[in-house]
Amino acid sequence: MAARLYTPICDLMGCTHAVVLAGMGGVARSELVAAVSEAGGFGFLGMVRESPQLIAEEIAKVRASTARDFGVNLIPAATDAVLLDAEIAAVIAGRVFSVMLFWDVVADTIRRFRDAGLLVVHQVGCARDAELAQAAGAQVLIAQGVQAGGHVRATAPLYETLTSVLAATDLPVLAAGGIAGGKAAAAAILAGAQGVVIGTGFLATAESFAHDYHKRRIVEARAGDAVLTDVFHINWPKGAMVRVLKNSVTEGKYGDAFLARREIIGHEEARPIYLFSTDSPQRNMTGDFEAMALYAGEGASVIDDIVPVKSRLERIVEEAAAILAEREEVAQSESTEPSSPVCYAHDADPAYMGYATRDELLAFLNEMLEAERAGARVALRSALDAQDEKLRGLLHDLHRDEAHWCALCLKWIGRLGGEASTDIGDFYEKAMAIPALADRAMFINRGQGWVVRKLRDMLPKVRDDTLYADLKAMLVSHEANIERTNAAVE
Repeated sequence: MAARLYTPICDLMGCTHAVVLAGMGGVARSELVAAVSEAGGFGFLGMVRESPQLIAEEIAKVRASTARDFGVNLIPAATDAVLLDAEIAAVIAGRVFSVMLFWDVVADTIRRFRDAGLLVVHQVGCARDAELAQAAGAQVLIAQGVQAGGHVRATAPLYETLTSVLAATDLPVLAAGGIAGGKAAAAAILAGAQGVVIGTGFLATAESFAHDYHKRRIVEARAGDAVLTDVFHINWPKGAMVRVLKNSVTEGKYGDAFLARREIIGHEEARPIYLFSTDSPQRNMTGDFEAMALYAGEGASVIDDIVPVKSRLERIVEEAAAILAEREEVAQSESTEPSSPVCYAHDADPAYMGYATRDELLAFLNEMLEAERAGARVALRSALDAQDEKLRGLLHDLHRDEAHWCALCLKWIGRLGGEASTDIGDFYEKAMAIPALADRAMFINRGQGWVVRKLRDMLPKVRDDTLYADLKAMLVSHEANIERTNAAVE
C-alpha cells in the first residue's frame, strides 16, 4: 500500500493508518480484529456481555494472528454488574493495549482501566459526555454522529457532533457515523478529527463474524434503507436507539415491541435469540435473520461488494489520502503569505544572522519526528510488559509525551511545506533488544538526553518565535523526563 492516512493518533495508538475498527458486539471477533490491525488500522474486539473465557480466547486468537496492537470494547450500561466486573478483569489480565467504552460515562470503570495501564477510548454522542469522559480519565474520544449503525448515542449529525466535541475537549478525537469510504474519511479529518471509526464498512468483509445474510443486505442497501428505531431493545437500557436496515420488524409486522411476549426466532448455538432483541445475525446463528437487528449505518449505501479487510482498508486510505493531498496542494497554491517568518529563511543567505534554512529545519524536524516516534513505541511496548505499577505509570507518561512531540513535529513540517518522514528511528530496535525493563528505561533516558543535546544545538538557529517556543517546551519536557526517570529507576 503506497498511500498512508497518517495523523498524530497513529503515534498514540501505534497504528499505520488513522482507521479504527468499531467494537461491534458479535461481529468484531478475532479474525476481523487481527485483519484490521495487520492491515495498519487499529482493531477492537466487540466483547459486550461476553464471558471472561471467550474474551481470553479471542485475545489469544488475535495475538496468534498479528503482532500489532489492538483493544477490547465493553459497554457497562448494557452489562450485568457481576459479569462486567469479570469482563474488566479478563481484559486487564489479557494485557491488551486499549479498551473502548460506550454509552454512560462510568468513572470507576475508566479509573480501573487507567490504573492497569490501558489506553482508554470513550465513544460519546455530545459535548457533555465528552466533558464527563475527559474528567473521568479517558485519553481518546470518539464523536459519534446520528448516521452511525448499531446503537446510537448521538442525536445530531456527525459534523455537528464532532464540532461540539472538539470545542469541549483537548483530547484527540476520532469521528464515527456513516463513514464507509475514503471521501467521508477525508471529510472527517478535514473537519478536525484525528481519524475515523468504521463499523459497517468492515462488517461487510470476508473476515467479519456477521452472517452472510447480513453482509448481503448491506451490499444491497441504498440511501434511506438504514433507519433509526428503538424496537430492538431486549438486553439494552430502555430508549436506546439503534440504526438498522429496514425489515419486517421496523415496518411494524409484529406489533408493539414493548408489549409483545418474548418469542424465540433463532439460536446462537444453544442460546435463544428473541424477537426485538439487540442480537444481530452471526456466523454461528440459525433462525429468521430477516427479523433480527440488521445493524448498518448510512454509509451502507456506498458499499457494493464483500471483500477482504485489506482491500477495503486500502480503498478507504488511498481515496482519503488523495483527497487530503489535493486539498493541501490547493491550500498551498492559494497562500500568498508564508504562515511563519521561518518560511522566509530560504530566500536569504543561511549564514546571514546565523539562522537555519528551511531545508535545515525540515531535516531537523524529521530527525526529531523519527526519534520521538521510536521513543513513543518503545515506551508503549515496555509499559504493556511492566509489572511494577510505578514503572508502568512512568512508561505510559513517557509514551504520551513522546506522541505529543511527534504531533508537534508533524505540525511544523506541514507549516514549512515539507514531507513528513514515516520511519521509526534506529533507537527502537536497539532499545527493544534490552530485556530488563529498568535497563530499558535508562536507555530511553539516554535517548532523551540525545534529543536534549540536539534541541540545545538547534534553538539558537531558530528565527521564528513560535517555533522557538515550541522547541523550547520540548526541551524542558525532555529534561524533566530525564530527572523523573532517574528518580524512578533509582
